[in-house]
Amino acid sequence: MRSDEALYEQLLSGDLSAFDALYERYERPLFGFIRKHLADAQEAEDVLHDTFLALIREHDEGRHARNFKAWLYQVARHLCLNRRRSERRAARALASVAHAPTTPPRQPEGMLLRQETAATLRKSVACLPEPLAELYALRAGGLSYAEIAEVLGIPVGTVKSRMHQMVGRLREEMLI
Repeated sequence: MRSDEALYEQLLSGDLSAFDALYERYERPLFGFIRKHLADAQEAEDVLHDTFLALIREHDEGRHARNFKAWLYQVARHLCLNRRRSERRAARALASVAHAPTTPPRQPEGMLLRQETAATLRKSVACLPEPLAELYALRAGGLSYAEIAEVLGIPVGTVKSRMHQMVGRLREEMLI
């Protein structure tokens, strides 16, 4: 199996089959990561496509990725953060026009019954502060500590420290 970086280099040289291979390889895990950031599935799908469009844009600029997977997740993360900022701005603008407080719409994540342990874990992750929840999402997405550090722009030691803190908090929450 060709490495991500090799496929990306092929894409840079004009081989569009490399784009298809990268899309097939990352579509599902990247969508799962984006879905953890955005409540709406349609929004998540839009961000997924925007992320892959960034490959084409970067291809045109001749960018060379050192760690393709980390770079791809970093692009997706930034697009998610921008989307959430836009949503908050729109909600504030709507609230100021309507002169009434607004609450963001709640959408059910899943209606199927799951095992008790899985439900407890979801509740525990939801209680994590945003930096630790984001760390959980990246790690659950299969990124290594080095890749997580690159995506978040922090040292690997900080990732390890936060992972330790996150695991401790999850253990506490799940025992309660």
